[in-house]
Amino acid sequence: MSENIIRKTFHFRGAVQGVGFRYRACYAAREAGVTGWVRNEYDGSVRMEIQGTEEQIDRVIQAIERGKYISIRQLRSMKIPVKEGEREFSIRDDIWI
Repeated sequence: MSENIIRKTFHFRGAVQGVGFRYRACYAAREAGVTGWVRNEYDGSVRMEIQGTEEQIDRVIQAIERGKYISIRQLRSMKIPVKEGEREFSIRDDIWI
């Protein structure tokens, strides 16, 4: 794996559920060629793990922010360990409490 590949976890709050957020994130991620997943959380927020270059990840976040009904009021992120062998970006339907 290339040494410039990173993985980040994001936690989005605001108008992020029921507005097409996960589908927009998935489309943008696949277009950018990154891997990871996105899911709704029980508290109305959305969590995402994404892996790619910093530039690819930035493009995905920018595409999400351009969503017509999406309104991100709080965004937290941090780097986490890269997952070797991950092949795609997916929408997870499981909600963790």
